[in-house]
Amino acid sequence: MNEQTNIQQLIRDLAKEKNAVIMAHYYQRPEVQEVADFIGDSLALAQQAAKTDADIIVLCGVHFMAETAKILCPGKKVLIPDADAGCSLADSCKAADLRAWKKAHPGYQVISYVNTSADVKALTDIVVTSSNALKIVQSIPANQPILFGPDQNLGRYINQMTGREMTLWDGACHVHSRFSVEALITMKKEHPDAPVLAHPECKQAILTLADVIGSTQALLNYVKKHTDTRKFIIATETGVLHEMQKACPEATFLPVPPEVTEGVGCACNECEYMRMVTLDKLYNCLVNETPEVIVNPEIAAKAILPIQKMLALS
Repeated sequence: MNEQTNIQQLIRDLAKEKNAVIMAHYYQRPEVQEVADFIGDSLALAQQAAKTDADIIVLCGVHFMAETAKILCPGKKVLIPDADAGCSLADSCKAADLRAWKKAHPGYQVISYVNTSADVKALTDIVVTSSNALKIVQSIPANQPILFGPDQNLGRYINQMTGREMTLWDGACHVHSRFSVEALITMKKEHPDAPVLAHPECKQAILTLADVIGSTQALLNYVKKHTDTRKFIIATETGVLHEMQKACPEATFLPVPPEVTEGVGCACNECEYMRMVTLDKLYNCLVNETPEVIVNPEIAAKAILPIQKMLALS
């Protein structure tokens, strides 16, 4: 038994002993995904948290995901292996700034992406994820003005799909907004039979070149339904390639690289915050039952309402 297999077994044993459920996002390291009881995108993680009977939830992801689990499960202990695993998109939208934005747009309904803090969710009418944002926006009367944030790329995509004119927050995911358009054009020429799968958080130029646009789960589902396809070009965080390769082991997955920065290029596009969670941190988290995620009860009482609306509409 190698060291990685050994620590994975220790983690499983500890989780069973403590009646803890380990949830991991698709963007986590492959070895973390392999030890998880449940793997999913933001919507699936929220849905799973809402119905789990475990005493402890260990959220292998970034901080806003653990906060969401805590809001949905106030009586459970929610842990995150690395408390510093944040989100640039969530950080771009502060509660005070959203409050001012709302004040400047009276009568507007606020739709916030799940990639936001509990404080922002508490100021929100409905929370959405990339899996359900289009459906939820379509359910709102066309004459209702909407403020959508913080991901402007996702908001722009929904505006195009619905014909709406939602007012968009000026924010973007630092991973999905840095895919290289030039590299993708070259890849399409070199692999003309490979469909391009892109996340709607990508910038417009990438989405224009894509054959399939969808959430992380939707892109994975597409791969599962097209197991006869030999090559796929992928424009989303590369952590999902682990599940895609398992679903379609004979296929080749070609990740679109990020733009070259300061003369240095990279063949992958990873979220450094997602990669902060390691097996060692996960093990220590279970042993010590820390870091624990705490949400102010008053904030949680307000934040749960738009989350529950999202789950009901999903």
